Amino acid sequence: MNDHATVERSPDPGREVFLQAVLGGLSERPRSIPARFLYDSRGSALFDTICAQPEYYLTRTETGILEARAAEIAGLAGPGCALVEFGSGSSTKSRLLIEAMDLAVYVPIDISRLHLDQTAAQLRLDYPELRVQPVAANFMKVEALPADIDDAIRRVGFFPGSTIGNLTPEESDAFLRRARRLVGADGAMLIGIDLRKDPTLLTAAYNDAAGVTARFTLNLLRRANRELGADFDPGAWQHEAFYNARLGRMEIYIRSLRGQTVSVAGRSFAFQPDERIHTEYSYKYDPHEFAESAHRAGFRLAELWTDPAELFAVVWLEAGPAPR
Repeated sequence: MNDHATVERSPDPGREVFLQAVLGGLSERPRSIPARFLYDSRGSALFDTICAQPEYYLTRTETGILEARAAEIAGLAGPGCALVEFGSGSSTKSRLLIEAMDLAVYVPIDISRLHLDQTAAQLRLDYPELRVQPVAANFMKVEALPADIDDAIRRVGFFPGSTIGNLTPEESDAFLRRARRLVGADGAMLIGIDLRKDPTLLTAAYNDAAGVTARFTLNLLRRANRELGADFDPGAWQHEAFYNARLGRMEIYIRSLRGQTVSVAGRSFAFQPDERIHTEYSYKYDPHEFAESAHRAGFRLAELWTDPAELFAVVWLEAGPAPR
């Protein structure tokens, strides 16, 4: 879990997409179901509760940094820029920037057209002078902004929540290269990254004492039962999250507590005791390593802001020479 999601924290396109992801993921070894399917209405409500847990520092820490640095960010961006948010969801954190920055246009990118249109409509009501131009797309695949956005406008990408941590290193590099092309030679990126820290703090953040994260993870099985006619017994599964120090990431799974067979849409899947279904990775960053990754993609790390405990960072990347 990050602030979430690779994936975009928004409803998925439909039952058929969910069904194919579950059938495909359970047919593979190791087994997996993409993290974006954690966010049905119940999962989204549970995630909001996770954010309020004392162990889960990510959301409140990043929000605090953005609140404290909003004016400085606005100064770096300059007047009349385009703010492009990747995986915008409800655009909650972007409101901090919208209120601080002198924007020509706000471009939220999200995979769910319905969710995107609802958010855009609310933003237009709340900020009637702001031009809001949503793009319904997977942010990992966007190659261009709408044609009527003037190329002369400076473009500032926004990717909060340490959502970049849900990407593998290869996916992260590909995203940054694509973002560099999208913002152009004079553009910039504002990205939230979760920092490497005491594994005890990390483990606690993904295993809160109240058990909300466990309910959030296991809700994926209940969703499959409800929407796909599966017959998972949630009591026969356990949320499992641990820090992999060698790879610098939290790993989140659903672990089978016994040998069992599960049916999904008429197909049967046998599980051994302790066999896992992977749901998510959450990579944690060393600032120097992240700067090197950004440099490979054609960015220069110009500013890094963190909280007093150095749990989380918000980085400002300036476009440099385009990558080869």
